[in-house]
Amino acid sequence: MDMGLNNKTALVTGSTKGIGKAIAIELAKEGVNVLINGRNHEEVDRIVDEIKSAFPATSPQNAAADLVDIQQREDLFRKYPDIDILVNSMGIYEIMRYEDVDDEVWERYFRTNVLAANGLSKFYLPKMLEKGYGRILFIASEEAVMPSGQMPQYCMTKSMLLSLSKSLSKLTKGTEVTVNTIMPGPTLSENVQQIIENIYANEHMTFEEKEKTFMTTNLPQSEIQRFIKPVEIGRLAAFICSPYAAAFKGSPIRMDGGMVPTIY
Repeated sequence: MDMGLNNKTALVTGSTKGIGKAIAIELAKEGVNVLINGRNHEEVDRIVDEIKSAFPATSPQNAAADLVDIQQREDLFRKYPDIDILVNSMGIYEIMRYEDVDDEVWERYFRTNVLAANGLSKFYLPKMLEKGYGRILFIASEEAVMPSGQMPQYCMTKSMLLSLSKSLSKLTKGTEVTVNTIMPGPTLSENVQQIIENIYANEHMTFEEKEKTFMTTNLPQSEIQRFIKPVEIGRLAAFICSPYAAAFKGSPIRMDGGMVPTIY
């Protein structure tokens, strides 16, 4: 399906691996010129080359920067002052006990998962409104609405993104600019796959068997009983960023594999 995104420009944060990379690839598949972001310049260059090789009609670019650093964000704005799509997918997470989360950790998660995304949105949203078209997409989590208690510092930031998205969406009234949030459930990123492999390192099982065992034991509430593939989130993101999704405004879009038990 042609999503009507050919020759658009998208900045996808945290796009050297995981969900961010999958979104960048799916956008490039639709003819989008993606700006690849990460803190490691060499790694960003590698992903740029990978996407250029796979989709030679597009022009992926290196947008390496530590987006928590205000000066580096401003440097990025000068290099790429105009985009059509902003995907705020960069984020950090770690299982931590509440009593071990000190003020420095709270602040680090807030700066990384919220303030960096807000800083980008604050710069690009007015430009999108001026031209009457644009897409801003936040990547949150099912933990935003159903905190497990294992990552309080992370859940707090993902709930904030839902509120921020709704607030910014109010500013887009009467335009073809949209601001939305995807809430993925447990996703098979590179880090998660390595964790599962390590847990069952001494077991003679295929990865699919390890995955099934882990889900049954640790995430029985999942209805799909497997991890969501990053590509699945990438495809949804491409649609939400397309002209076909213009009626999604300030929407929290769940792709949680049935993890959240409520009807809303």
